[in-house]
Amino acid sequence: MRSPSPGPADSADSACSAGPARRADQADQADLAPLVRAAQRGDALAVQELLDLLTPYVGRLCGPIALQDGPDATQEALIVIFRGIGGLREPAALFGWARVIAVREAVRIARAAARSVPDPLDGVPARDDPQLAADVRDVLGRLSPAHRAVLVLRDLEGLDEHSVSALLGVPEPTVRTRLFRARRNFRKAWER
Repeated sequence: MRSPSPGPADSADSACSAGPARRADQADQADLAPLVRAAQRGDALAVQELLDLLTPYVGRLCGPIALQDGPDATQEALIVIFRGIGGLREPAALFGWARVIAVREAVRIARAAARSVPDPLDGVPARDDPQLAADVRDVLGRLSPAHRAVLVLRDLEGLDEHSVSALLGVPEPTVRTRLFRARRNFRKAWER
């Protein structure tokens, strides 16, 4: 698996205007190896430094997928990441490994939330409201977690179908089908 750099936007609210980009504030992948190895040995300072580095990235992935439960999904993903850090064999793959966990946890949390009572939609802003990011978040909220996940990975993270397939654990034709349906459903919900 390749070692991707973290995602595009600083927050889910800026998702409508940001494209795939590398973050300037990220440590070089090679510089992470000693830090990851120290964290694997139980060094509390290394764990804290990795937590500080991974939290914004994991949050940017979980927010658009889990929506209002994004902070919970982020926390759950970070717990899984740090419980399993000892099993990470290649420190350069840290961000790719964390992405897989973050997406999986965000989808899990979003599915669990979908089984609960949905929030009323009476506070949804109108299409001509200047808060475009809020409109986008609302429309994303109407999609299934699987559709949100494929949209975030393809359109916000800029991953190719093969990478999305590997992250979600589904065949590439399924990714293409989900992406087609997710975009169609997004457009329909946007036009309402």
